[in-house]
Amino acid sequence: MLATTGKVADLDGLVRAAFAREERGTTGLGEEIAIPHAKTDAVTAPIVGFARSPEGAEWGSLDGTKARLIFMITVPEAAAGYEHLRILALLPRKLMDPIFRERLQEAPDQAEILRVLGEIG
Repeated sequence: MLATTGKVADLDGLVRAAFAREERGTTGLGEEIAIPHAKTDAVTAPIVGFARSPEGAEWGSLDGTKARLIFMITVPEAAAGYEHLRILALLPRKLMDPIFRERLQEAPDQAEILRVLGEIG
């Protein structure tokens, strides 16, 4: 999905960076949320991707839940400091709200998903 943005210069490099980050520790936050992320020059600009998994994906979350809401955050190395931390600070804070998570999980289409996500930040 991220490759369709035109901001991914090296898809294999992005995948390697995401898996390397995951090897350092799970990005499964619990509460059915995972936020994998990577700092890599495989992308030319910050990108945030979102996917829902109705059945959940095993993510090694500390609370044992499967990830149903998955956000992939990737930034180029040059933007790794501020931009990466800003996104990682805003997103989990909003996702801790169970009503927000429910609305996101039950949004019927892409337009509604984007409207709900637009509340972040």
